[in-house]
Amino acid sequence: MKVRLMFIGKTVSNALKELEQTYEKRLSHYVSYERIELPDVKQAASLTTSQLKDKEGQLFLSKISEDQHVILLDEQGTSYTSEGFALVLANHELHSAKKITFCIGGAFGFSDELYTRSNGKISLSKMTFSHQMVRTIFLEQLYRACTINKGEKYHHS
Repeated sequence: MKVRLMFIGKTVSNALKELEQTYEKRLSHYVSYERIELPDVKQAASLTTSQLKDKEGQLFLSKISEDQHVILLDEQGTSYTSEGFALVLANHELHSAKKITFCIGGAFGFSDELYTRSNGKISLSKMTFSHQMVRTIFLEQLYRACTINKGEKYHHS
């Protein structure tokens, strides 16, 4: 299965960068993983929230092909346990296209066009996290799901 993580902006914190790299390296043993870092929208402060979401949405959509199964990380999405998320991945691998793209949006969420294009939404928590922290949290959960699906003991080691 090919897994893509697409997001807006750079990770500033060195500590978070190191954690991202750690989990990305670990993931390479389980899936074909691709990281797509989209640039921040230029002159974002001069745009309305709606305009900013539309511009960010176009950046995402320009990197998404028809054969991509697109899941948005969104506060209104479905919440899963780690085991439940592992099952979602396993079912996707068995019954869907072999390419799945997870998207982490900007501070104001996603454009209507990207919501329409998506195949689903996942919520990591009812709490709000910085977008940089969400990357690390999601990567850890993705790695955890892979180990659960392989029957490895990381989940309860």
